[in-house]
Amino acid sequence: MNEVKRIEQSYERRKQLPSEQYSYFNPGNLFIIQERERKILQILDKYGLNSLFDKRILDVGCGNGAWLRELIKYGADPIKLYGVELLKDRVEQAKVLSPNLNIVTANAEKLDFEDGCFDLVHQSTVFTSILDMGMKQQIAREMLRVLKNSGIILWYDFYYDNPHNPDVKGIKRDEVTSLFPNCLFDFQKVTLAPPIARKLVPYSWFLCYLLGNIPMLKTHYLIVIRKRERK
Repeated sequence: MNEVKRIEQSYERRKQLPSEQYSYFNPGNLFIIQERERKILQILDKYGLNSLFDKRILDVGCGNGAWLRELIKYGADPIKLYGVELLKDRVEQAKVLSPNLNIVTANAEKLDFEDGCFDLVHQSTVFTSILDMGMKQQIAREMLRVLKNSGIILWYDFYYDNPHNPDVKGIKRDEVTSLFPNCLFDFQKVTLAPPIARKLVPYSWFLCYLLGNIPMLKTHYLIVIRKRERK
């Protein structure tokens, strides 16, 4: 089966999942979202992106534009925010929710942008949804191509396989570094295992905070990827 078709079918199946699992009103999910937000803000500050208004930003696999809308809260200029998304229904939803954002239906294997035009390129749980290595490699090449030499790629994705979801596959550190050759990496392990967070947060937020500092209980990488300076 064509990989694009397989991905479309896998996301169609995900629509059967209970919506409350990913709701902001689910305390465990809110815990995960807020922790990730704190870490992302720390990273943006660390790499000199604490003033976003003049920055051009691309979200690969942007879904309904949720992360781009978060960036507006952080001071980004909506005119300079771009998103590409494979699934047409998500783009349609994005255009309803955020008609002022530049979001298009596209396969990220071929990005319709010039070389070196973005200060920040972001992906969240895109690569683990792709099982074809050739497709992963081409998307990674395109992300690097459109990134400025001074820019960063911000990666958020899980590294453990999900035994309940055969449509995804965790990505380990070695695979990430092979996808982006000749680059510099800043790896952070983040996100308390979602099944633990969703079960325990309603009873003890503080216990989950403590457990979230144990590396073996974290399931995701938050990574900054940068081009090496050419001499």
